[in-house]
Amino acid sequence: MGKAYNVMAATCPSRTVLHRIGARWTVFVVNALDDGPRRFTDLKAHIQGITPKVLTETLRSLEADGLISRHEYAENPPRVEYALTPLGRSLLVPLRAIRLWAEQHVPDIEAARARHEDRVQISVPGSR
Repeated sequence: MGKAYNVMAATCPSRTVLHRIGARWTVFVVNALDDGPRRFTDLKAHIQGITPKVLTETLRSLEADGLISRHEYAENPPRVEYALTPLGRSLLVPLRAIRLWAEQHVPDIEAARARHEDRVQISVPGSR
C-alpha cells in the first residue's frame, strides 16, 4: 500500500494534484480527449468558451503532470496531437461519476439557487 496522505494538511502533496483536477478547464480537456487524440484546433472548437491561451496553459500543465501526451508529427505544415496517457485515462473513471452526478442534479441545484436568491432578495431592506 502507498504512503498515506492527509489532504487537510497544508503541506500535503496531494493538494497540488487536487488543485490540478479542480482547475476550471481540466475536466473539459480530459473529457474531450476521452474518444482519442485531438489537435489543438479541434480541442478549441470542441470546448466552448476556452481561450487559446488558457487551453495552451491547461495542456502544458496536464502534460507536466503526466495526464496527457503531446505528439509532434514531422509534417509540413506541422501537426501536433494531444492524447490521454494511462494515468489520464484512469482519471476518467471518477470524472465520469462526477459528470453523471452533475447532469442528474442540475434541476436540484437550479432550484436551490432560486430559493437562495429569493431569500437573499427578501432579506435585503427595500428589495421588495
